[in-house]
Amino acid sequence: MTFDRRSILAASLGLGAATAAAHAGQIKAPREAAAAVTPANAPTLQPDAAHDQTAILQAAIDAAAAKDVPLVLPPGTFRVSDLRLRAGTRLLGASRTTVLQFAGGDAFVTADKADGLVLQGLVFDGAFQTFNDARGEGLLTIANAKGLAIDDIEIRNSARGGLSLIACAGRVSNITISDMLDFGIKSLDASGLDITGNTVTGCANNGILVWRTEKGEDGTTVTGNRISKIRNASGGTGEYGNAINVYKAASVLVAQNRISDCAYTAIRGNAASNIQILSNSCERLGEVAIYSEFGFEGALIANNTIEFAATGISVTNFNEGGRLAVIQGNLIRNLFRREHEKEDKRGEGIGVEADAVVSGNTIEGAPTVGIQIGWGSFMRDVAVTGNVVRRSKVGISVTSAPDAGACLIANNLISKTDDGAIRRMTLGVTSGPDLAREPSISGRMTVTGNVAV
Repeated sequence: MTFDRRSILAASLGLGAATAAAHAGQIKAPREAAAAVTPANAPTLQPDAAHDQTAILQAAIDAAAAKDVPLVLPPGTFRVSDLRLRAGTRLLGASRTTVLQFAGGDAFVTADKADGLVLQGLVFDGAFQTFNDARGEGLLTIANAKGLAIDDIEIRNSARGGLSLIACAGRVSNITISDMLDFGIKSLDASGLDITGNTVTGCANNGILVWRTEKGEDGTTVTGNRISKIRNASGGTGEYGNAINVYKAASVLVAQNRISDCAYTAIRGNAASNIQILSNSCERLGEVAIYSEFGFEGALIANNTIEFAATGISVTNFNEGGRLAVIQGNLIRNLFRREHEKEDKRGEGIGVEADAVVSGNTIEGAPTVGIQIGWGSFMRDVAVTGNVVRRSKVGISVTSAPDAGACLIANNLISKTDDGAIRRMTLGVTSGPDLAREPSISGRMTVTGNVAV
């Protein structure tokens, strides 16, 4: 974060008695905030003190924001509760050696209508203290704020979520979030937000959430983050256990993230139209690595690498309006079946249903099928061309339902399959001849130019 010369001088030379003492290791409350205290015995902020210092720090924050200068805190641990940040607050720590530790209460740090809020160089430690959900879901809850700049901070040890943003715009970058008993970062109803270069690990339910109250344009970018060790503490069938979850938010870009060790999904788009999922590295996922599901129109899933998941990529729920996708240039390998499940064992490389192109992907080691086209009657206008499928039980399967839509399967290379290169399929059960060796042209399906070895 950069400041102009005037701001730097203001921070260095002082904010009255409050900021002049910051570099000496303590902060005095401004005179106007210390109603019955004379300057001689004004209370000071004391690093590593055992007592709660909320009132002193709150007064200094308010005075700095009123004067439009940064407040620089010294190294040390400060026990505080229910800090409220206002517009123009610029709260800076000493390279993550300044720790604000939650002393308990209804809330830790909140902000509302705090345009221009800057947080940098701080550690926010929730100490696993419980707080009131009515005041916010995260240790830090910020609402209705534009021009956010949250950079180079750490958030840890929360009894709920980490950073909760409601109707915010700005940038969240280079922060570390660990040991959350719910989510790492949650954005609701954003209006121009970048979430980039962060590390999120050890969350009980989800990593990064980009949600909207109602379907609509969002435009958040989620890029260059490292997300790992996301559990599924609250159970369910995919609501929890995801590294990145985009819900009802349109035109979201999810790119170049490094994701590993999640109970369910690396990237899950739910009713998320025009989502772009590009060049992500995804490893060791308990269910589908990349999902685009339910009521969406438009998904571009390209150039991702996926290893060790129950399914590589699933673009599904045509029955709920899920349609229109490009799945291109992905590398998917070493998949597994969930044999412990009574149903939904999976083991597919790519599953697709409607109005989609599946092209130029490489799939190796799919224990059920490399590419699965349609499910029952839910298939329409799918082109599967130029893919390489190796060492899978079946190379490509296509639904045999007579009322399914049109399909083109052309120019794919399919190698070393146990149960056929291209087969018809009825709700997961293959039947009939190998269409790679007996090409088929019918009213709805064309199979041509494929190579099976």
